[in-house]
Amino acid sequence: MRGDDEICGRLFSYIDLEKRVRRDHPLRVIRQIANAALKSLSGEFQKLYSPIGRVAIPPERLMRALLLQAFYSIRSERQLVERIDTDLLFRWFVGLGIEDAVWDATSFTKNRDRLLQGEVASQFLAAVLSQDKVKRLLSSEHFSVDGTLLEAWASPKSFRPKDGSGEPPGPGRNGERDFHGERRRNDTHASTTDPDARLFRKGPGKEARLCFMGHALMENRNGLIVGAVTSCASGHAERLAALVLIEPHADRSQPITLGADKGYDTGVDPVRWTVCRLGRFRLVEHLRLIGDRR
Repeated sequence: MRGDDEICGRLFSYIDLEKRVRRDHPLRVIRQIANAALKSLSGEFQKLYSPIGRVAIPPERLMRALLLQAFYSIRSERQLVERIDTDLLFRWFVGLGIEDAVWDATSFTKNRDRLLQGEVASQFLAAVLSQDKVKRLLSSEHFSVDGTLLEAWASPKSFRPKDGSGEPPGPGRNGERDFHGERRRNDTHASTTDPDARLFRKGPGKEARLCFMGHALMENRNGLIVGAVTSCASGHAERLAALVLIEPHADRSQPITLGADKGYDTGVDPVRWTVCRLGRFRLVEHLRLIGDRR
């Protein structure tokens, strides 16, 4: 018999979100691991908030929401908030009930920046990797490293000469500016909105963009990320960041392997690679080298 398409609203709902998510859903295991890591960071969260004032968004819910944004490749905070508002699975993972109000996108972004300034992301990754159920999945002998360009939010129009010369932009909030024929270099130019962004191109024939570089270290057993760092974009950043990331795993009696693509194949700094392969290399030296090449 054909069912009725008429919508019948109910005054009360007694369905728990826990029952709407199937028992074998992969987010259940991830949520358990994330909750254990967030619980260990409670003291660090407390340092980021004032004891008085208006109640902010709980940092644990912010971190779980950011995990969803990464898992489902949601490109903006506004779309993420909208998805949390309409998706029961997202509400369950974040920790919101069916009737709980969702935050405004601007409030979400402002509170997220507080976590970024407190360097909570690296502490969260370390807390996840320290759990026993995660350690069993990790290889301690074989690793791979790779880097990628992270496009900056700065406009190419903001890349102007450091001495203040050059043609002024046109009128308006996003005024036109003609820089064709102008030789723009990182040592003579800088972005007025994001001075740390560097003009860089991925390869010959590719367009140059204002960007940073992101680097990740993966273990080869299950392909899980065990280290990550960002740096200014340069031709030396990838191999220097690789040394930074492999350094915590280099203090071993047995040799370890580190795989990389052809972007790391260079004859520059062979001594540093030998030192890293044979033993422990000072992390502070790596950071200094990256800073010198900014």
